[in-house]
Formats: sequence, C-alpha cells, structure tokens
Amino acid sequence: MNASVSRPISFHELDRLDAEARAALLARAESDLATFLERVKPIVEAVRTGGDAAILRFARDIDRVELPPGGIAATKADFDRAFTRVDRTVIEAIEYAVENIRRFHEEQKPESMWMKEIRPGAFAGDRWLPIPSVACYVPRGKGAFPSVVMMTTVPAVVAGVPEICIVTPPGPGGDFDDATLVAARIAGVDTVYRVGGAVAVAAVAYGTGSVRRCAKIVGPGSPWVVAAKRLLAGVLDTGIPAGPSESIVLADDTADGALVALDLLIEAEHGPDSSAYLVTASRRVAEEAIAALPGHWARMGAQRVEYSSTVLCGPRGGVVLAPDMEAACAFTNDYAPEHLLIHAEEPFQWVGKIHHAGEILLGRHTPITLGNFVLGPNAVLPTSGWARTFSPLSVFDYMKRTGIGYVTSAGYPELARHARVLATYEGFEAHANAVSDVRVALIAKGPRP
Repeated sequence: MNASVSRPISFHELDRLDAEARAALLARAESDLATFLERVKPIVEAVRTGGDAAILRFARDIDRVELPPGGIAATKADFDRAFTRVDRTVIEAIEYAVENIRRFHEEQKPESMWMKEIRPGAFAGDRWLPIPSVACYVPRGKGAFPSVVMMTTVPAVVAGVPEICIVTPPGPGGDFDDATLVAARIAGVDTVYRVGGAVAVAAVAYGTGSVRRCAKIVGPGSPWVVAAKRLLAGVLDTGIPAGPSESIVLADDTADGALVALDLLIEAEHGPDSSAYLVTASRRVAEEAIAALPGHWARMGAQRVEYSSTVLCGPRGGVVLAPDMEAACAFTNDYAPEHLLIHAEEPFQWVGKIHHAGEILLGRHTPITLGNFVLGPNAVLPTSGWARTFSPLSVFDYMKRTGIGYVTSAGYPELARHARVLATYEGFEAHANAVSDVRVALIAKGPRP
C-alpha cells in the first residue's frame, strides 16, 4: 500500500440517525462561504481597480510564480510547444473525447427558430442565439484537467459563441498545462489565460489589459472560485453552481461490493473537500466494499490515497446503510448528488425513484470515469444539492432564448378581445387601448405610402 490508512471508514446506519445527524451527512465543504466571501472581497476589488498589475501581483503572492508583463495569455508558440510535449496517446484520447462530446451537444442544440400556430392565425415560438462571450474556468490546484477544457468549451463552440476563453491557474514555474492547451486547440479555442481562483473570476467580470471581459463564466472550482462567483453574480452570469466534487454510489443487493468500492473512490480522490458515499440497503455490499478499499488504495499513489481516505473516513463520505432501497433512494434525493452511479443487475428499476441528481450513470459498465471523460454528456454538474433545480452544463448554457410571435389579421380579433378584458381588469389603460377599436381604425387606413 502506497499510503497508510489507519482510520476507519465512516459508517452510518440511516434508521439510527436523528434529524441533526442526518442533516450533517448532507452538508458539503462549501456550505458555509462566509469566511471565503470576506477574504475574496479585497481580491476582487484589487483586480477591478488594478487590472493586469493585480493579476501579476497575486500570481506572486498566491501562486508563487513570476509572470512576465504581457505574458498572461498563451501564445501560438505555447500551443505549438504543448503538442510536442504531450504524448500522442493522450492527444488521441482528447480527440476521441472531443468528438463524442461534440456529437452529444450537436444533438442537444435546438433549432435556431421555431413557431407553432397556437390559435388560428396566431403563431408563437422561440428563437435561439449564442451568448456573446464566455470564460471557461479550468482548475489546476489538485492536478491538470483537460477534461474540464473539453466539457466547457466544446458546447460553447457548438452553440456558436463568438468569443470563448479559458482561465486556468499557472502551474509550477508559471507554465501552462500542456494538455490544457492541446485540448483547447482541438476543441477550437485559442485564447487561454494563466490566472486562477477568485482573481480569474474578477478578471473576466471586469476585464483587464490582457483579459477580455466576458458575459458569463462556467466551470467547477474551489470555494474561493464559488465565493467570487457569488460576489460577482450581479456583474456577470456565473452559470450553474459547480464546486468540489461529490458522488453517491447507490447499490442494491445484486451489486458486487468490491466493484462498488472501486467506483466509490472516483470522486473521492479529487481532493479532501470532496464528498462520496456508498448508499445501500445491503449490509453484505457495505461490508464487502469496506473490505475491498485497502486493496484498491494499494494501487494508488500516496496523494490520491490521502485525498480519498480523508473523504471516506471523514464527515462527508463513507458508507450509508439504509433499512431498504426506498429509504436509500430517499436519502439520495435529499442529497441531490452531482454524480450518481447505480450499481444493480437491473439499474433501470431504480431510475424512476431518483428525482434529484446532476447525472445518473447505470450499471457496472458505466463508471463515473466514462462520464467524466469520454461518454459525451456534460460532466460539469450542479453541486451542493443544486441538482434539485439546476441541470448539467449544456449547449443551452451558451445560448439565449427569445420568445417570438406573429398574429395575422384573421387571428387578431379573438386574441384582442380576451387581452382587452384582462388589461382592463388589471387597470392598464394603454394596454387596453392598444387592442381596442383605436387600433382597428388605424390599421384600416392601410400602410403609409
């Protein structure tokens, strides 16, 4: 084993928990952002007033790197060099993933305009257009994530967003992550800034000498990023809430505990602020999973063992034993996980009972790994229980919808009659006059020469 895990796996029997203990299981690392909000405020203000100079200063103070003036954005040489450094098999995997993600989002993209006849002579519909600009946030603190590049940029390209950029923290020595640049170019994006955290959110919110101001920011991030997004929600569209990783593996009594344990580690290894639970009504599955974890950890490096064991042995992870699968599904809905993987011989039998989850992956051949990288559906998902009201990142997040209507002369009288009744009832005289005989008389004059 690459790292010693002496702590026991957190184990909770659902029917023995009081309301307070059950609520504690639903808490996430970012539940209380008050401290982060206070610490983020001066950072945001410094970037707003200082622009590039503030970015360079925070790179020194926070990231411990010295960025050259004018060196915030990646150059063509940076992109070209990245392709020489990244192994060809990685490039091929990125190309494969980008193609799958593109295919999925092209199918998802709505028609540019539709109209239907609601009443005789009255037509209504929607028109879809891309938003003007978007910044895609790609984390760097606990690794490099070209997968996030693909998930955030490809649907933006499919949607037709004219200005797309990536913001990502500088790595050791201030370098860009090579695979991030490779993924960006393959996806069709050539603007990448080495700036991260709250500084990056502020930079794209206000714009600086080097960083373009954007209408929206998408992508997952640390509590610092989440706090900055919340603080700047009135300045730019901050997209779906996407914080530290979280998952539930829901397993019935047909599941293999060792296989379940393998999948339980996927999101737990992202970092100590992640959350990951096995939820099952089978004590056998629970015990098999706990017994299998040391063997799986033996195949992992020390850092990922430390991250995942901190989660599974701590207050935001482990095993939840439910009295039955109905209770297991109810807990899952209360949690509203970012990722949900159902382990069952017949996983579709449980799908109808799940109402709140960022994504649902089904069966032993659909581990979260596939969803995170290559399956096609977007892996940037709502966290912290926001799956109750938010959806996964999609092509729709990069588009805006405008209602559109058209009424013919034949269709007008009936609609006008009912509309005038409602306008009069609500006391809106101009509304009522606009659908009165005054309009009929003006239209009767015919078009002006």
